[in-house]
Amino acid sequence: MSVVLLGPPGVGKTHLAVALAVAVKAAEAGHQVLFMTLDRLVSTLVRSRQEDRLDRQLQQLTYPKVLVLDEMGYLPMTREEASLFFRLINRRYERASTILASNKSFMDWGEILGDQVIATAILDRLLHHSTTLNIKGESYRLKDKRRAGLVNTPTTKEDETSHEPDPVPSSD
Repeated sequence: MSVVLLGPPGVGKTHLAVALAVAVKAAEAGHQVLFMTLDRLVSTLVRSRQEDRLDRQLQQLTYPKVLVLDEMGYLPMTREEASLFFRLINRRYERASTILASNKSFMDWGEILGDQVIATAILDRLLHHSTTLNIKGESYRLKDKRRAGLVNTPTTKEDETSHEPDPVPSSD
C-alpha cells in the first residue's frame, strides 16, 4: 500500500504524513518507519552510487515497513536522480508501504523527474495499491499570519469573494 498526499504548500501534507506513519507504526509495533525529504533521499542515493555502495543503500531503504517521503516536487531531479528514485520505488513495490507528500499533481511529475517514462513507471507502482488524498485549502502558516493582521492579501479567489470569517480550528 502507498499513500500520496497532494496539495499546495502549507495545508498540512507533512503533518498528515507523519501522523499516518505514527499510526501505522503503532498498529504494527516493532516495524521500522523512516521519514525524510525527497531531496535528502536523492542526495543519499547519489552519494551511495558515487561511493559504489548503491545496492546496500537501496536494501537499507527497502527495509523500513513504512517510508515517508516529503517535499516531492519542490526541486526538479536530474535523469540520474529520477532513475535512482525509480530503483527505490521499484524495490519497495508490493513489499513495503510508502507515503509521499507532494505539492504537484501527477500530471507535473514528468517535468519534476525530467522524464515522462520514469514518472509514469513510478506512478504506476505507487498508485497500484494506494490511497490518494488531495488536500485543498490555504496554508496554515499564512492563515495564522492573516488572522494576526500581519498579512492582508487573500491567497485564493474564494478568499476574495467570501466575507464569512474563517472557522476557528478545534483544539483536538
